[in-house]
Amino acid sequence: MTFIGIDGVVHHVVVDGSGPPCVLSPGLGMCWFDWDPVVPLLAADRTVVRFDRPGLGLSGHTRRWPTLGGEARRIAAVLDTLRLDGPVTLVGHSLAGFHAEAFARLFPGRAAGLVLVDSSVEEDPRPRRGRAVRDTATRAYATLVSAAGLPRVAGPPLRRAAVRAGRVGGQDPAPYDAVRRAYSTGRWLHAALAENATYTDQAVALAALRRRRPLPPGLPVTVLAADDPRRPAHRRARWLARQRALATHLNGTLRVSSPSGHLLMLDHPQDVAEAVLHTQARPPLAEEERARGC
Repeated sequence: MTFIGIDGVVHHVVVDGSGPPCVLSPGLGMCWFDWDPVVPLLAADRTVVRFDRPGLGLSGHTRRWPTLGGEARRIAAVLDTLRLDGPVTLVGHSLAGFHAEAFARLFPGRAAGLVLVDSSVEEDPRPRRGRAVRDTATRAYATLVSAAGLPRVAGPPLRRAAVRAGRVGGQDPAPYDAVRRAYSTGRWLHAALAENATYTDQAVALAALRRRRPLPPGLPVTVLAADDPRRPAHRRARWLARQRALATHLNGTLRVSSPSGHLLMLDHPQDVAEAVLHTQARPPLAEEERARGC
């Protein structure tokens, strides 16, 4: 466990294992220990990097709003600080699937492969109006609720309940002390609400980026989809169809984990590990292409 400064914000980073690097990035409002079941399956063969985005986990607070490009550059900055400049496998869960894909498009020489874990999918996102009003309202609500002490009282129980809902027949495996430290703070509430408020903006930015910047030729892409038997049959089929379409759009491979909830890395950590380990490390792209990505 270490702490590094990026753009004036202290970031909590955890590095395990040795070998070609991979970055595990969790979904909206989540933090480093949500990958705990996956790490032991990778550490013998990969340098596994986890970090908390600002306000989440043990990272410091920021007043900047999340952006797609900002999150891709944050991944690059973490790797730069750790002196891991070789091609990296990006593993993004849910919202972080946007970030992982954006990194591969913006930094093509640094991407060894993509593993999208039940990734968010937005086929035709439309810009939302009133961004300034939404931002002000979100910040005001988070400040009011934090001042009332709600995160300290309700944060950990809400976290536990959300994990139970996101798994098929499983509890939250995270130690309570870690959950309390990460979810009892106002900074977590601010960060989670900010990520939720900017979700559509990030989806719109990714759609635009896809038109401008192709993925590196031959980049291995695996889309891991959760097949949740608790969903109605039509919703279950629709979600798998959307994940299949994502894999097709990215010239990737679809793998289905069943039965699994949205927190696939907790229900089937071995599926995530296998997808990473099947991504072969490759040499960097030509220097001029790498420079274009940076």
